[in-house]
Amino acid sequence: MHFNELTLPEQLTKGIAETGFSTCTPIQEYTLPISLTGKDVAGQAQTGTGKTAAFLITLFTRLLANTSATGKNPRALILAPTRELVVQIEQDAQLLGRHCGLTIQAIYGGVDYMKQRDALRDGADVIIGTPGRLIDYLKQKVYSLKEIEMLIIDEADRMFDMGFIADLRFILRRLPPFDQRQNLMFSATLNQRVMELAYEFMNSPEKVSVTPEKMTAENVEQILYHASRKEKFPLLLGLLRRDGMERTMIFINTKREGEYLHDRLNANGFPCRLISGDVEQKKRMRILEDFKEGKLPILIATDVASRGLHIDGVSHVVNYDLPQDCEDYVHRIGRTARAGAEGKAISLADEDGVLYLEAIEEYIKAKIPTEWAEDDLFVNDFNRVARPKHKLDLKRGDKPLPFRKKPAGKPVARELKQVAASAAVDSGSGEITAKKRRRPRRKAAAKPATPSETV
Repeated sequence: MHFNELTLPEQLTKGIAETGFSTCTPIQEYTLPISLTGKDVAGQAQTGTGKTAAFLITLFTRLLANTSATGKNPRALILAPTRELVVQIEQDAQLLGRHCGLTIQAIYGGVDYMKQRDALRDGADVIIGTPGRLIDYLKQKVYSLKEIEMLIIDEADRMFDMGFIADLRFILRRLPPFDQRQNLMFSATLNQRVMELAYEFMNSPEKVSVTPEKMTAENVEQILYHASRKEKFPLLLGLLRRDGMERTMIFINTKREGEYLHDRLNANGFPCRLISGDVEQKKRMRILEDFKEGKLPILIATDVASRGLHIDGVSHVVNYDLPQDCEDYVHRIGRTARAGAEGKAISLADEDGVLYLEAIEEYIKAKIPTEWAEDDLFVNDFNRVARPKHKLDLKRGDKPLPFRKKPAGKPVARELKQVAASAAVDSGSGEITAKKRRRPRRKAAAKPATPSETV
């Protein structure tokens, strides 16, 4: 299906053409004919299939059709679990709706608090945000949700995983009744929890599932290497030198491991940066921009970057740590081979990661091809760096505290006990006086009575 076959406003059609879209993806082809009629939809599709454009086209069409709306309160609300996803949706919305004349505002933490607050006060037609900061401004009555005409929830399953379900329900209960607004929900998986939320806050949604038999993208070449924990870094260096990875994303499970990997790669001539949940938002966005523009060849990331990032030209994805969640594996390798391009996903399975391998292969319904690295692929003459100290290590100091043996006797404890016991309060004067502690005298045993005394 082509977009010109749909009945869309002229302003929106112009934005779609300038963006370069002409043919609908499967999720768009199945969703748009339903959602453009005003019905609620719960859509399921794998990452990188065009879910964002599907709900944005529906949103702009509905808002442009209602020309009687007035006021500064928002008319549409888009909820997303991560800041990066919010920024990505806002960028796509600005491109598609550049000729629609609607004000779009992103609301998320980690950036100028007062600037976003003032933008909401001035008025916005569409707000895109994470639940936390939206609730903060809502409690301050900076804006109102009483005029919302359309609600969109993106990555609903991730909302549950990240513990946002209580905040999500707080917001949804303050919207107009479900039959007075249109509701769209998109998720990579429509499990029981997600569908319960849909049936509770949506108006009889139609379920649209576009999930191929193969969970992963077809153009991704997957490779698995078995390596011990000590061999992973020498193997990674060998792969980077052999394949010449131009734009690579390396995923790790913990921030601490990411910091160590960041220092080791930079020390061995591979410039890279790290993004995680603890990195300041402005710094995160600056790192992502450098990576998108090609200024940064390698990006190390936790799963905060496994969803919602649309970065063209990612040639390789490396799972330095295999994810504990099967879905995260699909989302990680989905960062490459986007928009019909080809890519390679390399996974390193150590003693711990191999425990998650069976569940991952069962989830993707495929066996990950295994390659055995030759000895010359391992780089052992690399520059070594010290592992970054953890906060607990810094509290203890550079060196661990020496182990102190307890003394054989307890002279100190005995003296303290005697002093505490000898302190007494003089009941007559109220002054504390120290009295020498004396052992109680033993009572003398009674002498047996003599016959004369008995008489």
